[in-house]
Amino acid sequence: MAGRINDDDVKAVRDAVPIDSVVSEYLQLRNAGGGNLKGLCPFHDEKSPSFQVSPSKGLFHCFGCQEGGDTITFVMKVDHLSFSEAVERLAAQAGITLRYEEGGYNPAHQRGERIRLVEAHRIAARYYAEQLDGAEAEIGRKFLAERGFDQAAAQHFGVGYSPAGWDHLTRFLRGKGFSDKELLLSGLSQEGRRGPIDRFRGRLMWPIRDISGDVVGFGARKLRDDDNGPKYLNTPETAIYRKSQVLYGIDLAKKEIAKSSRAVVVEGYTDVMACHLAGVTTAIATCGTAFGGDHIKILRRLLMDNGSAKVIFTFDGDAAGQKAALRAFEDDQKFAAETFIAVAPDGMDPCDLRLAKGDEAVRELAEPRNQLFEFAIRQIVKTYDLETPVGRAAALDEAAPIVARIKNSASQHEVAVQLAGLLGILDTQFVVRRVAQLARWARERGNGGGRGPAPAHPSPPYGTAPPAARPGGPALHLRSPAHRTERELLKLALQHPELVSPAFDAYGADEFTAPPYATVRQAIADAGGAEFGVPDPPGYLARVREAAPDDSVRAMVTELAVESVHSRTVDESYAGVQLVQVRLRAVDRRIREVQGTLARLGAQADAQQLAAVQNELWVLQQYAQSLRNRGADAL
Repeated sequence: MAGRINDDDVKAVRDAVPIDSVVSEYLQLRNAGGGNLKGLCPFHDEKSPSFQVSPSKGLFHCFGCQEGGDTITFVMKVDHLSFSEAVERLAAQAGITLRYEEGGYNPAHQRGERIRLVEAHRIAARYYAEQLDGAEAEIGRKFLAERGFDQAAAQHFGVGYSPAGWDHLTRFLRGKGFSDKELLLSGLSQEGRRGPIDRFRGRLMWPIRDISGDVVGFGARKLRDDDNGPKYLNTPETAIYRKSQVLYGIDLAKKEIAKSSRAVVVEGYTDVMACHLAGVTTAIATCGTAFGGDHIKILRRLLMDNGSAKVIFTFDGDAAGQKAALRAFEDDQKFAAETFIAVAPDGMDPCDLRLAKGDEAVRELAEPRNQLFEFAIRQIVKTYDLETPVGRAAALDEAAPIVARIKNSASQHEVAVQLAGLLGILDTQFVVRRVAQLARWARERGNGGGRGPAPAHPSPPYGTAPPAARPGGPALHLRSPAHRTERELLKLALQHPELVSPAFDAYGADEFTAPPYATVRQAIADAGGAEFGVPDPPGYLARVREAAPDDSVRAMVTELAVESVHSRTVDESYAGVQLVQVRLRAVDRRIREVQGTLARLGAQADAQQLAAVQNELWVLQQYAQSLRNRGADAL
């Protein structure tokens, strides 16, 4: 195994790669105020954004599921990497060469498995792209040209060619230092009679990238009649490739999807290429599998569940395409976005449409017109004999639940009326009532712990406790003025140490009445105090998190470092108020304790002891009065 990464290099990686640029590769971020950004959490399903990022602190925190940490933690969690793998990936992005405490520089064969597999795919993609220029690949170039794709288009999408021999790529990757085990694990090679051979041979190759841009697999198109394999052959499931969790073209489309709040879902690699070249740069496709729940999660993070967002599905007009459209509608409720279907004239796919009628026709196709639920209803209705009462009743029984799932109540009512007309049922109100009843049952099932979606947790408003329980820590009662003020002061100490130093560092942990806050206060002290955060805020926060005694306290530190301060103006005046209130409450508590001691001593107490207690009480009362009169100047 490689040695421990040098601490200075880890710090350099944290400082070099802004957390917002990393997170925005996976989800859309919007302004949350106070210099923070927010988006839909990638670690749990939610409908309202409770995931916050603080670029200035280099931290993220989700107020729904309590996940949090720094840039390295985010990459570890979102891509399931080890600490060293995450640091290595970020270091590669930043161009930082890492040093290792034991064993010098990290040799390539010692890197983490995921890093190695991604590297193998990156090299393979370049190799395949270079092969497309060779004589053997003429058949591949002809295939592309016949579909309207020139050399520039092939280069833009990284399209390549796999040589027809048994082990060209396998031998090439061995020469780059990859072991046979790694080649088999990557899916680029497969077992042959005498060892690993190439999985893809004599095919046109599309690199499949994840949302961060890493090549994680390939789609391979058959070119020759003597190829007995399937028309399209994809990378098998591997440690880095799950076909249900990748969308072809998402790396190219993600920024425009987030910007325009629109995504166009097509069926194949060439359809994505045709759309992008025609100007529809939000086009994406699944990779040999139906569009499903994991794909929706990817899109929702980019669309931010904006109610005005649009997802347009393009399907062939044949029976298979119609079936795919109905299958997509099954997951419609997982979108806040409106969903539409687009079927090209004569059932052409976007690639054929571009060839036949040009780029404008493709752009026209991608304009949303027919909502997916309307298409689903019409497909259901036309399968029944509406000339008979039995046929109309059966069609209503199948179509009414579809209408009941329409998110907008006004649209739901209008479509229910339309359904009555489609079915030829004269009693329109009967259909409307039936749909409303089904919708109500669905809501009750969802709210009552049935099969409906779990409610999302928005960011906790001021004065309410976070929605998810924090393991191992006592409950916080934020309706308590004391707890609210202590929370504000700790946020200031972590986010704006220059406003509370050096006074804050004189506060004891016992001045914080909430045990979790007292522990955080102690962690700040163990990290050197807030005063050390003034010259180096990121390093200071890293030290505080490291000083936390367990993950529960570490999560609390991250949460407080990211949560917005509850004041439009965050300045010395506001910080002074929080300092004074925490200190004043601590002094008042001590006054009550001393008064209790006096009462217990009584008149028969030792005169010297009694005088000492009375003197302490007088000093405390004078200090409390000074705090009330002079504020922060009395600290």
